[in-house]
Amino acid sequence: MLDCTSNTAGDGPSSRTAVGARVDDRVLLDAYSNAVIDVTERVGPAVVRVETGPKVRNPRDRGGLGSGIVISPDGFVLTNSHVVGSSKEIRLRDTEGFVTDAHVLGVDPDTDLALLRADGARDLPYASLGNSKTLRRGQLVVAIGNPLGFESTVTAGVVSALGRSIRSVSGRTIEDVIQTDAALNPGNSGGPLVSSTSEVIGINTAIINGAQGICFAVASNTAQFVLSEIIRHGYVRRAYIGVAGQTAPIPRRHAVLAGVENRMGALLAQIEPDSPAARAGLLPGDVVIRLDGIEVHGVDDLIRALDRDRIDKSLSMDVLRIGRLRAIDIHPIERKPAKQ
Repeated sequence: MLDCTSNTAGDGPSSRTAVGARVDDRVLLDAYSNAVIDVTERVGPAVVRVETGPKVRNPRDRGGLGSGIVISPDGFVLTNSHVVGSSKEIRLRDTEGFVTDAHVLGVDPDTDLALLRADGARDLPYASLGNSKTLRRGQLVVAIGNPLGFESTVTAGVVSALGRSIRSVSGRTIEDVIQTDAALNPGNSGGPLVSSTSEVIGINTAIINGAQGICFAVASNTAQFVLSEIIRHGYVRRAYIGVAGQTAPIPRRHAVLAGVENRMGALLAQIEPDSPAARAGLLPGDVVIRLDGIEVHGVDDLIRALDRDRIDKSLSMDVLRIGRLRAIDIHPIERKPAKQ
């Protein structure tokens, strides 16, 4: 006969283990929630809505909308350059609904960043820029902004990848970009990407349309560099040679004939008149494979090499011209700042 005195389901060790697992899950979930809540409470008050265009009575008729992050108590605000655009009228609205006018201190379309200054505002809640080089894939991050006009929206995710490159609104490549799966929508642009220690480690900048969970932020170290350049000069200093080009493959026979190993290079399509490139004798159709000792495997490498440290210096450039390797001396100048 069956023993009817055995333990009923739910009383055995396996049941106690399941109950313990559920308790542990709740503890872990609470830890995750508390981390996000702590970041939101610390950084949230420093996030502002950036409104551009003339003031209107009907809120539906207002101009552009984006987000920004206050980075100093005296009113310095970082946002995206595409949020600001060419607008001369800018307003900042904080989480309590207080509105103040702001003006542009400088924009850098090449990194999609802009620095604003709140007019007449002091002792503002602010957040600190962290060191983006300490980030690791899988690290918890929180995005705060005003997507689609909804105030102070918080999303959380992880760092999906580091060291990405994306194209800026100016056509230049933004290097060292953070990829995250923290949900972003139009209006999040210019808002902060924040670590669990409540440090701003990125400025949200781009979303890939049609893709889910693929969003990008300009790294805080890049933002720190742009910030310091704008404060010192009003713009970011970069070298200029006056060319337009594209990444192109190098025919194998040309590479063998010239004794180079590059499979790709920067093919020059246009040379601007009276530019450093024109004065150096560069021609359309030349393929740049090296600049100042740096290998060039495409336009992005050439753009990256033309930094402020190469302004007003004589540099050696190696190019392939009709399959023959030529060494050309070129003297980059300082590029004119973007017009606001």
